[in-house]
Amino acid sequence: MEAVESFEISKASKVEVDGDSDNSNKGSMWVLDQKLDQPMDEEAGRLRTMYREKKFSSLLLMRLAFQSLGVVFGDLGTSPLYVFDNTFPHGINDSEDVVGALSLIIYSLTLVPLLKYVFVVCRANDNGQGGTFALYSLLCRHANVKTIPNQHRTDKDLTTYSRSTFHEQSYAAKTKKWLERYASRKNALLILVLVGTCMVIGDGILTPAISVLSAAGGIKVSSPGMKSDYVVLVAVVILVGLFSMQHYGTDKVGWLFAPIVLLWFLLIGGIGIFNIWKHDSTVLRAFSPVYIFRYFKRNGREGWISLGGIMLSITGTEALFADLAYFPVSAVQIAFTTVVFPCLLLAYCGQAAFLVKNHSDKILLQAFYRSIPEKIYWPVFVVATLAAVIASQATISATFSIIKQALALGCFPRVKVVHTSKKFLGQIYIPDINWILMILCIAVTAGFKKQSQIGNAYGTAVVVVMLATTLLMTLIMILVWRCHWILVAIFTGLSLLVECTYFSAVLFKVDQGGWVPLVIAAAFLLIMYVWHYGTLKRYEFEMHSKVSMAWLLGLGPSLGLVRVPGIGLVYTELASGVPHIFSHFITNLPAIHQVVVFVCVKYLPVYTVPEEERFLVKRIGPKNFHMFRCVARYGYKDLHKKDDDFEKKLFENLFVFVRLDSMMEGCSDSDEYSIYGQQTERSRDCLLINNGNTTTSTVDLTISSVDSIVPAKSPLHTNFTVSSSGQMSSQNEIEELEFLNDCRDSGVVHILGNTVVRARRDARFYKKIAVDYIYAFLRKICRENSVIFNVPHESLLNVGQIFYV
Repeated sequence: MEAVESFEISKASKVEVDGDSDNSNKGSMWVLDQKLDQPMDEEAGRLRTMYREKKFSSLLLMRLAFQSLGVVFGDLGTSPLYVFDNTFPHGINDSEDVVGALSLIIYSLTLVPLLKYVFVVCRANDNGQGGTFALYSLLCRHANVKTIPNQHRTDKDLTTYSRSTFHEQSYAAKTKKWLERYASRKNALLILVLVGTCMVIGDGILTPAISVLSAAGGIKVSSPGMKSDYVVLVAVVILVGLFSMQHYGTDKVGWLFAPIVLLWFLLIGGIGIFNIWKHDSTVLRAFSPVYIFRYFKRNGREGWISLGGIMLSITGTEALFADLAYFPVSAVQIAFTTVVFPCLLLAYCGQAAFLVKNHSDKILLQAFYRSIPEKIYWPVFVVATLAAVIASQATISATFSIIKQALALGCFPRVKVVHTSKKFLGQIYIPDINWILMILCIAVTAGFKKQSQIGNAYGTAVVVVMLATTLLMTLIMILVWRCHWILVAIFTGLSLLVECTYFSAVLFKVDQGGWVPLVIAAAFLLIMYVWHYGTLKRYEFEMHSKVSMAWLLGLGPSLGLVRVPGIGLVYTELASGVPHIFSHFITNLPAIHQVVVFVCVKYLPVYTVPEEERFLVKRIGPKNFHMFRCVARYGYKDLHKKDDDFEKKLFENLFVFVRLDSMMEGCSDSDEYSIYGQQTERSRDCLLINNGNTTTSTVDLTISSVDSIVPAKSPLHTNFTVSSSGQMSSQNEIEELEFLNDCRDSGVVHILGNTVVRARRDARFYKKIAVDYIYAFLRKICRENSVIFNVPHESLLNVGQIFYV
């Protein structure tokens, strides 16, 4: 039984927020507030360092290229299991059709995975991170297109921010202004990113279903009398085992992935060479694009519809980009061009040569397994099953990563995220999503039972993701790479020509299974957009209802309240100003702790924030107020550790700040600080006086005195003493540090806002449904902030608020 339970202030404040209101009526108090609570420009400035891309030796690059086979190319490599089956679901009428289909496969592999993704899109990674949200983060840093307006110029000083400026008359600057001009364009860009993300989640469901079912189908080839239900049962058992093992992570068995996938590529390449030599070497004429024209001329509408099956040859390409985090681009390029691409071409040519001589309906079913020489059938079957599991694992891991990115950027409900590896930060496991994926994957496998219908659904998901990537890449080439408009037009035109062609083909198969990813994506899109909308309105509420610093300073040192022993950590989404939760708290409970720290946990559109740049600390008001602000900055790849590490580092930063604040007073050569003075240089001078003892700290050390608004003491009147470490310390510093330690020993209380969002009575019905039902339901089932921050119940204080949108 806990002695002290967390409690919630029952009286809720009711504040109406109009999302369309602007800042035109801020008034003089807002101006005064800005002068009193300046942002942390100088604090962030000291942390700026230059990012340099890592260089790899040739031997290390070859080793990384080998390892990338098991992580990046599993999904793309298992496509030969089901491509020809889905291309000719009704049989082959003419052997020339096989050659035409092979020609389409060859040029699809060349144009999309090789030229577009491996050599162009992979270069658009965000410091090694791939996927649609990585592209979106790049755009957010180069243009003000993020819909939640919590950006600040100090964010640009991060090592990982890496942005550049535009010439005012450049094409990039004009595009930037066009994007930033209207909120509707920002929302359209966000919806495009969310659609791509939802389709990747669909891939996480469909890839295991079609890969495992196709691999398990090899049992029926060797035992023709076996019922299809048994094959489905075997596939379901494998899927249950696959998803049940996710919590162990891939780190423990990852070293097996690359050898198995390499063996798989060598096998399918070798079997392809054997079939070309044995059956029909004339299929190599498919390298001529003339056979594509003949194929469409001969088959007409049916040939066009068959593109839905051809497109399965490039499935896994988007997963290639999403799983880019572990390997440099050059390693992925080497692995694809030397192993993956040639082996896939040989595999498809071999299957085509086999089908030219054996194209009966019975042979066409499970064409890959029937083309395997009988002596090596079972070894290939085992390797194929393992390769299908590895391909599924890579797609599931990519789904976890992209959901983590969406979660960090406020586009997904709060779910539990677990690290599965101490060595690799990117290897994560999301239990809730894992079981949802498993249920949906089993439902798809057992519901359709035929890989052709699953293939139709799979193709729809893949082509939509590719279209979203193409549109985002167009903006990347303009805003980030500054490419000439002719190059942008060539890339966009060719990509859209190929992908829109495939998209028009998969539209014919929407009623044959293609509706599945659309339904799944629509459900996830609704969840993500409604959650983002609620998050945006909550932030607007915080901004519009924050308390003026002038009002706070007018309360005096005691803030007009009883100051009780201890430290109060007030969590807020604001990096400046006093949050409404604080005023609401002291209005209902006229007592506050002796030390108050406003904690802002902020996610930025970068893949990670280095530990030495994570925390910014400064003082609010005079010293005798004992009020501070701490901004903890995270990237979308970063994760809160489930221990006391966050609180420990927060107080370490606070204590270092107090030491340097006192040192800067002692080093000041004037009677008062200049609001726009160069405190950075003074801070460095102070550190030199102290023999560099504090320069090893990995936190923000520069003091911005704008918030202190008190005259600095002259060095002649400062009493310095020597601490036990031999460092010069002022008496004021020692006293304040002792005071902070005593308050910390008295107890730390975490004050969190429990905000309830409601739609106004006059709101439209769809807003009421979205806010009062969908968003309220998501808030109810998702994790609380206290769980995410690992706040114990005995030190938790919830402050209830209601606001209307």
